[in-house]
Amino acid sequence: MNNSFYIAASIQVKAKGILSCLFALFLFASCQSYKKVPYLQDVKVVEQTVQQENLYDAQIMPKDLLTIVVSCTSPELAVPFNLTVATQNNVTISNTTSQPALQQYLVDNDGKIDFPVLGELKVGGLTKKEAELLIVEKLKPYIKETPIVTVRMMNYKISVLGEVARPGTFTISNEKVNLLEALAMAGDMTVWGLRDNVKLIRESADGKQQIVTLDLNKAEVILSPYYWLQQNDIIYVTPNKVKARNSDIGNSTTLWVSATSILVSLASLLVTIFK
Repeated sequence: MNNSFYIAASIQVKAKGILSCLFALFLFASCQSYKKVPYLQDVKVVEQTVQQENLYDAQIMPKDLLTIVVSCTSPELAVPFNLTVATQNNVTISNTTSQPALQQYLVDNDGKIDFPVLGELKVGGLTKKEAELLIVEKLKPYIKETPIVTVRMMNYKISVLGEVARPGTFTISNEKVNLLEALAMAGDMTVWGLRDNVKLIRESADGKQQIVTLDLNKAEVILSPYYWLQQNDIIYVTPNKVKARNSDIGNSTTLWVSATSILVSLASLLVTIFK
């Protein structure tokens, strides 16, 4: 009887010891994991780096949809260059006429658009400012005074997927967005997202795909040429190993915890029986 009691008690002590080790291991892993959670660590590295003075300006890419508005002090001279399209909104209701919709220009695979009067214009690879200056130069034979040309991108969008709260595709109205702003639109990363393994998928003007890995734990990421996003960029937040093996948790980790709990319960039962 005494031997059985000591055996049961020994089993109970060992089981409790296993649970304690597992708990300590969990706490240690949590402390280690926290270091990988905060964004932009080592800010001093960035403060000591000379920042670029040029502000970001998006480049026009194939398949972009553009609106181009030409303005001058003599409105009648600009009319041939401001095409409109017929829509249901362009009707007169109660003596009130809605603003006509402007013609949109699709940039072809060669980076060209077909602009009224001026014909084909090569705008692919240019920034909006450069495209505006190009059109102003082309308009000189038709408009003696210097016109004002405004180019806007109508389908500037980025996509965020992976370990974020709200994955999706987002339209950017001001044609300027950085990596952190894109993650904010998607509700930020989940706790299972790897901050040091964020993939950026980008297609160049010639159709070549590029995949870049970014480490958001490091503050110098804001100095990266990939920090400011281009239209049609895709951000993929990689899941950590815990999430990747999530389907196995019920068959492995949970199984071990359950087995240990059963072992402790069995040891307690044996102690009770052999008392």
